[in-house]
Amino acid sequence: MHIVIHLSNRLIAEAVYQLLITNGYDNVVVGDGRCPANVTPGVLLVDTSTVTHDLLARYPAAKVLLMDMALEPERLCVTLLSYRIHGMLSSCAQLRQFKEALTAVSNGQVWIDNESLRALLEHTGAISKPEKIGHITSREKEIIECVCRGLSNNEIARRLTLSPHTVRTHCNTIFKKLNVTNRSRLTALATHRPQEVSI
Repeated sequence: MHIVIHLSNRLIAEAVYQLLITNGYDNVVVGDGRCPANVTPGVLLVDTSTVTHDLLARYPAAKVLLMDMALEPERLCVTLLSYRIHGMLSSCAQLRQFKEALTAVSNGQVWIDNESLRALLEHTGAISKPEKIGHITSREKEIIECVCRGLSNNEIARRLTLSPHTVRTHCNTIFKKLNVTNRSRLTALATHRPQEVSI
């Protein structure tokens, strides 16, 4: 099994490479998103800056292990919901956990270390307070669906034949009703807890 390290920080990528090589992993490559022609990655080690749909499409059989580089839980949550991720590992993880994560994802299992899981659970718990949620209108639901597709306010306005100002007003109302502060949190909530944004 080839492990391809594709991290945004080259120094960390080289350190991970040395760590793996000295611990018995022979088929390790530090890449820039493209593997040598004779290498088919079994595991891609990525971070939120290097994971892309193009990269995952290039290697559809590869298992993807996301390294949490101490980013805010919101961005990690959105990344997990946006890409085909098989595991997530905190940059503070011990070597034993790193080996367990590599073994788990290469065997088709899902892996997330306790520290990352705790942060995500706390984050998703803070996304919305159910008792504060107001009634979501059918128009607001349409706008939520457009936001989740990544459309800008201008694109939503064109699609729903509204003015950009009206879309902005609707978005602000939606944020207040669902107790979220931005589009990323709205997307995470709508994807992860769709029952809370139903009409």
